[in-house]
Amino acid sequence: MKKLLAALALASTAFFNLGHAQTPVSKQEWAAKVVALQQGPELDRLIAQLADSATEEVLQNWGQKLQADVPAARQQQAKDELNAELKKLYDDITRTIKSKVIVASGDALVPAYMEKFSIDELKQIATFFESPAVKKYQAAAPELGASFVKQLVEITRADVTGRVKQFDDSAAKIIGSTSAPSTRAAPSTPATSGTARPAPKK
Repeated sequence: MKKLLAALALASTAFFNLGHAQTPVSKQEWAAKVVALQQGPELDRLIAQLADSATEEVLQNWGQKLQADVPAARQQQAKDELNAELKKLYDDITRTIKSKVIVASGDALVPAYMEKFSIDELKQIATFFESPAVKKYQAAAPELGASFVKQLVEITRADVTGRVKQFDDSAAKIIGSTSAPSTRAAPSTPATSGTARPAPKK
């Protein structure tokens, strides 16, 4: 969660409304422009990750309660109702985070940029982020990153699966269990965020 919050702080710039038929004049205006330009396309993805992180524990806790406390005959109905409430929670958290982005950026990033850079440096940075090549890179970055992660997962899957099995075997001997618990054998490609995930099936 802390890593995601740090990433959000770095990417929170997309929600600054530069408006701007007129060129920034003051150092503060230039700092705000740089903050707004630096990470635009990444912000929605990071907000979705934050919302996922915030709902993960809720999902796990109530998924376990669903399995343990709800009679089998009523589990499907309860799961559907739980999923509907989780979707509402996810959407509300997403809206809350988005509504605070401008405030967080203005409070944290703009003063930091003003402190660390001169007005001439801020102008140069703004020019860099406004270049067509950088804008194209920003737009392509999520797809490129997803492609890299997918390939990394695929080429490490067998090694990770084998190492997890070794751990399961050792843990079973330590605990005295005759069989290892069901463990996710390898990393999986992160799913695209955007909706609350359903409660675990029985």
